[in-house]
Amino acid sequence: MDNVDVVVIGAGVIGLACARALAEAGREVLIVEREACFGSGISARNSEVIHAGLYYPPGSLKARLCVDGRQQLYAYCSERGVAHARCGKLLVASRAAQLDALQAIANRAQQNGVTDLCLLGRDELAALEPALDAHAALLSPSTGIVDSHGLMLALLGDAERHGAMLALGSPVTGGHADGDGEGDGGGVVLQVGGESPMELRARWVINAAGLDAVALGGAIRSAAVAQVPKAYFARGVYFSYAGKAPFSHLIYPIPEPGGLGVHLTLDLGGQAKFGPDVEWIDTPDYHVDPARAERFAAAIRSWWPALDAERLQPGYAGVRPKIVGPGQSDADFRIDGPARHGVSGLIHLYGIESPGLTASLAIGQRVAEMVGAHASTG
Repeated sequence: MDNVDVVVIGAGVIGLACARALAEAGREVLIVEREACFGSGISARNSEVIHAGLYYPPGSLKARLCVDGRQQLYAYCSERGVAHARCGKLLVASRAAQLDALQAIANRAQQNGVTDLCLLGRDELAALEPALDAHAALLSPSTGIVDSHGLMLALLGDAERHGAMLALGSPVTGGHADGDGEGDGGGVVLQVGGESPMELRARWVINAAGLDAVALGGAIRSAAVAQVPKAYFARGVYFSYAGKAPFSHLIYPIPEPGGLGVHLTLDLGGQAKFGPDVEWIDTPDYHVDPARAERFAAAIRSWWPALDAERLQPGYAGVRPKIVGPGQSDADFRIDGPARHGVSGLIHLYGIESPGLTASLAIGQRVAEMVGAHASTG
């Protein structure tokens, strides 16, 4: 059996951010990824938006890690030459009845430390975005977009420069807490499949497996299994737009249950896409039903009446790793370490959906600090 200091399970943006932070802190890190390439799961199927931190309950991990992570992410992208743009976003109230909801979001954002919002009326919006039809909107200048693949390349490069290794095609099939493990973490034994199956004993295991995090939390046998949440999956589809949309900002409606509503985002080339919507499913499935374009068109026309629906084309789908189901209040991020579940050397990351991309560097830093704090007291 091989012994490893830290195993990070999952090579999406969260796993790579954790690996980078741990490697830069001097840990020996092995990243195991079941797919043949990194970043092919949740991290490849999102809006690529850098969120400001408007929506999340004050004091929650989502709020704190989003605001902190957004600042870190802009600085990191500038330093590493990762393509990004601070294009700003408009959160729109399409009718007067939505003004209270808009003000509630502004109040929450203020509590979260987002201090640069600006409330715009109809005339100001008409001057800023002539094609937009809205009663009022919040302008969030700190919202932006990022090349998520370029970001992951940079994170992996940083991790590898500090000694981390990436093992692709290496699914974790099970494991257990190892009472005989040595060192500050106590030890966790993992069974890893693939072309060269192996068994590893790690001082620390970081479960950053995204959609599979909950299943993996149950497959690693320990007292922590009692605190594994139930997994739910919410698919969101995107439609691309043939031709150029007449907007320079991201356009968001008032959030809906389970997501942020069908919104317009722009890629770094200025191409528009709309989505995601919310559809609860039993298992991850990336099918895009072209018939959903009709529903999309109706939602978009509430703030862009001149939309040419014939230009909507099926794009791609993503699946959110939810830990609450339909009709329930959104859950906070869960970063479950020994202080929560009592098992040395094990950290599970559950429910890391939006704003996970924005918060990725802050999440990685938090995980590294948890490992370091336990090492200094263990």
